[in-house]
Amino acid sequence: MSTLFTRIINGEIPGRFVWREDDVVAFLTAGPLADGHTLVVPTEEVDRWTDASPELLARVMEVARKIGAVQVDIFDAARAGLIVAGYEINHLHVHVWPSNSMADFDFGSADQHPEPAKLDATADKLRDGLRNAGHAEHVPDA
Repeated sequence: MSTLFTRIINGEIPGRFVWREDDVVAFLTAGPLADGHTLVVPTEEVDRWTDASPELLARVMEVARKIGAVQVDIFDAARAGLIVAGYEINHLHVHVWPSNSMADFDFGSADQHPEPAKLDATADKLRDGLRNAGHAEHVPDA
């Protein structure tokens, strides 16, 4: 059975994609820690990050790095937070979001009911930032 993320990747469940390539995609999370909180996910169903090939893991992290750099700029953050937890969905995914302190790493403070219009606007802002940073070939229209 496909994971939730595979179903999002395949378009069976809607997602706010900000990055798409053959091996890796990125979309906004439904429970953000901050505006722009993005999940970077390989298209291959890999359960644990330790099970990923070195090449796939490197690509996931490179996409996360590029997204994090843009998040810092467009959301005026001190840093980009990054966590690989892996308990929510059994499909490798990296959380990356704009952060200003260690308090921003508390998943207990995630917004469990974000406004859809705000998520749409945030996705548009992040896509624009990624395009402006030279990554247009990987940024979907919506």
